[in-house]
Amino acid sequence: MKVQHIDHVAITVSDLGRSLAWYQEVLGLERRHEEDWGDVPTMMCAGETCVALFPSDVPEPQRVNERETLSLRHIAFRVDGENFEAAQRRCRDLGIEFESADHGIAQSVYISDPDGHRIEITTYEV
Repeated sequence: MKVQHIDHVAITVSDLGRSLAWYQEVLGLERRHEEDWGDVPTMMCAGETCVALFPSDVPEPQRVNERETLSLRHIAFRVDGENFEAAQRRCRDLGIEFESADHGIAQSVYISDPDGHRIEITTYEV
């Protein structure tokens, strides 16, 4: 067996509509498969990689702290150098706080979606 790539990462969200709008507006992800699956899951995609949004059946998500949940540390999206700069400008324009990190071979910024899931935008073009 040879895996091609990650198809999707499934996450639970407290407000499906709010999260759908956030992933479209902030990350520019495209909604796919709505005609086949309706709202569950809500597939938000970039290229061949998707995030599947599932509505939560509990009122408050369980968090350990701001960086980690019991089931997810972060989701990382790779961009080229130009789009890495564009991502930072977009966050500033939208008033979204972000943290920068120098990983030696890569540069990253970290933001949080409306439910506190950590999103990494990373480039290896340093």
